[in-house]
Amino acid sequence: MTTPSSFGQFGQTLAFAERTMTQVLREHLAEREITPETWYALKLLATRGPGLAREALSVDLAGSRALNADSTRQLLARLEADGLIRGAAKLDLTADGQTLYTSLNEYVSRPTIELLSQFDIDDVDTTVRTLQAITERAAEDLAS
Repeated sequence: MTTPSSFGQFGQTLAFAERTMTQVLREHLAEREITPETWYALKLLATRGPGLAREALSVDLAGSRALNADSTRQLLARLEADGLIRGAAKLDLTADGQTLYTSLNEYVSRPTIELLSQFDIDDVDTTVRTLQAITERAAEDLAS
């Protein structure tokens, strides 16, 4: 069986895309003096909450390249001190946190829309579905 050449290019292409898009996001958020880690935490709470378990959020955040268990605890403590999140075992966005998330979501969406609108929507949809399926299968393999 011959392996398609795209299989060999996939990992490197995905890594370069992730690195480049992270840098674009980092620079874009820096204009608002927001770190990507803050954005990720707010986004996870907004999309998975209210009442997201602190432990589940901590595990998700600590699994990123930029955070670990200690820096995740510090991030959540800072977000609480800044009045953006609240809760003990279950976390929610405060009204200020929801306002910031909504503002950032609109702000972050602009460059994404500009970039992706250059491509056929069916291709973008296929790419998203494919990456979601790959992620799900890889996570299943890691869990077993």
